[in-house]
Amino acid sequence: MAIFNYLKNLTLLELLKGLNLTAQHLFKPKITVQYPEEKTPLSARFRGHHALRRYPNGEERCIACKLCEAVCPALAITIEAEPREDGSRRTIRYDIDMYKCIFCGFCEEACPVDAIVETRKFEYHGEKRNDLIMTKEKLLSIGDELEIQIEADRTKESVYR
Repeated sequence: MAIFNYLKNLTLLELLKGLNLTAQHLFKPKITVQYPEEKTPLSARFRGHHALRRYPNGEERCIACKLCEAVCPALAITIEAEPREDGSRRTIRYDIDMYKCIFCGFCEEACPVDAIVETRKFEYHGEKRNDLIMTKEKLLSIGDELEIQIEADRTKESVYR
């Protein structure tokens, strides 16, 4: 057995096996994606950046029920509300700390009026601490920007249910 191991080391058998494996894959087509230029398809269940939606008349959907804040396992959502003149509640503060968020989607599922959604947007970054603390204004602007895509995704989901 020791002689066999000595001969195996002397003939560099393991090295030849590795070179053979490399040679087998050398001429196969490459599967690497050149990321900024090429994009891979996203799953229908992908959960990316959050957004707050508005009704078609421009009024924000959030009714400050605080269900999303209660269901968030990471405690990333902070909501403050006050009553309006007509007796309904609206948010005065809606913050999501993206450093804490685990993108579980519970907030989206808990919302009774479909106000908070997770979009397909995944290319975002922050250079300072406050850049990834999403305020109500930032979330509403993302929702306004991506409303067409969000609505298209919602109609696809209703077909699958």
